[in-house]
Amino acid sequence: MEQLQSGYITTLNILRSEGSRWVLDGLGTEIMLNASEVEPSIETGDQVDVFLYRNRRGELAATANIPNMTCGTFGWGRVIRVDGQEGVYVDIGSSFEVLVNRADLPRLKSLWPQTNDELFMTLRTDLGGTIFGRLATEERVQELIAAAPASLRNQNLKARAYRLLPVGSFLLTQPDLYRIFIHQTEREQEPRLGEEVDVRIIGVREDGTLNGSLLPRKQERLGEDAQAILDYMNEVGGKMPFGDKSSPEEIQEMFGMSKAAFKRALGKLMKERRVSQEDGWTHLK
Repeated sequence: MEQLQSGYITTLNILRSEGSRWVLDGLGTEIMLNASEVEPSIETGDQVDVFLYRNRRGELAATANIPNMTCGTFGWGRVIRVDGQEGVYVDIGSSFEVLVNRADLPRLKSLWPQTNDELFMTLRTDLGGTIFGRLATEERVQELIAAAPASLRNQNLKARAYRLLPVGSFLLTQPDLYRIFIHQTEREQEPRLGEEVDVRIIGVREDGTLNGSLLPRKQERLGEDAQAILDYMNEVGGKMPFGDKSSPEEIQEMFGMSKAAFKRALGKLMKERRVSQEDGWTHLK
């Protein structure tokens, strides 16, 4: 005889009504379902699709609020609470939350997901049938991703980080499940697990996976760098002892940019006649 298990969806017959609950035929065991979770028109003898779980008393119970994922399937869960000792609690789209254990999370707590971040995950049960969340492994992600079209090159996509490595960040788009790799040199800051970021697609590989960047486009960086120079000059009275001849070390220390980026931004400002240079000094016009 088939055995019903916590963490799975099944279809059960309704035996009878008891107050605010329906009693379901759990293959010889009676399983309770809150009547508020199903249509008022349902009646004894009907069948209902339910998700099974263990309640606080350890009894097998049912909910008609089918979660975004089950044991064996994958979906997105929204972080609703962070516990520094246990891990993160996740809304899976059902009538209860599940814990993703801290052992599955990054070692650096600064990279832990925060409230409203979303995790691509599945469900597991312990020996007692209690359900908890597990992050999707790279092997399973590879089985589920979709091939991205070549037309996405140089487009911007929203995506969430699902795997963090020193070499770079791996992200998935919603709902398409395009896989994006961002090399560490293509980001100024590592995204959190589950954080949504805006990714510029810089490459579409033959297997349909994507390479992305979290750095602004060259023209956008140029605009930001030029603005940083203007802001500094306004703060110091309209002139600064920095120009084309300044050392890379001085520029990096003062502006946090390379000398090449500094010269490009300075050239832009001079072309726009917003600054001029004289005797090693740069002046606002």
